[in-house]
Amino acid sequence: MTAADLPPRASLARRAWRFSLELWDVLRRPSSVFSLGVLVLAGFVAGVIFWGGFNTALELTNTEKFCTGCHEMRDNVAAELKSTIHFSNRSGVRASCPDCHVPHEWTHKIARKMQASKEVWGKIFGTIDTREKFLDHRLELALHEWSRFKANDSLECRNCHSAESMDITRQSPRAADAHQRFLFTSEKTCIDCHKGIAHKLPDMQGVPGWQ
Repeated sequence: MTAADLPPRASLARRAWRFSLELWDVLRRPSSVFSLGVLVLAGFVAGVIFWGGFNTALELTNTEKFCTGCHEMRDNVAAELKSTIHFSNRSGVRASCPDCHVPHEWTHKIARKMQASKEVWGKIFGTIDTREKFLDHRLELALHEWSRFKANDSLECRNCHSAESMDITRQSPRAADAHQRFLFTSEKTCIDCHKGIAHKLPDMQGVPGWQ
């Protein structure tokens, strides 16, 4: 008996269950039309297409153009970035949004993308859709990002900067001393001392360790 042979009085759930069993029976039987080689090749091609599409979509969401596609980012933090040395400098090397907010390593990048997906809800519900709302939430947003940097040892900073490649002889005495005492010993991480280098600081009153 097939799903089509069931009497009209049969419940929808029973029909769905019978159909599922029949479908599974078809899927687990060897193909009588296509050879194993064809099926393997088709699976390989489908996997390549899926993987290529996935990575293409991932990289499209990892560009400055995508990040500044909404006015919340374009009119607030992105506008502030343009006045900093990370955007325009004598060397011509620019740090874009994903350079500072998305790790380069694939596994860390995927984890960050999954974490950032909840920000879509903020867009849907208009959490910071005006300048006033953004300023009201600025400290909260900054604290979240600083905590994330602290937890991953400023991994995004290390996309471009590394202690191993630092030539402290070319730094100011104050910077060289701080890096030797805190960064090289792993007592502190980049974000502990370098808040507000790409965006304006919120009102820091009450922030622990801030003077």
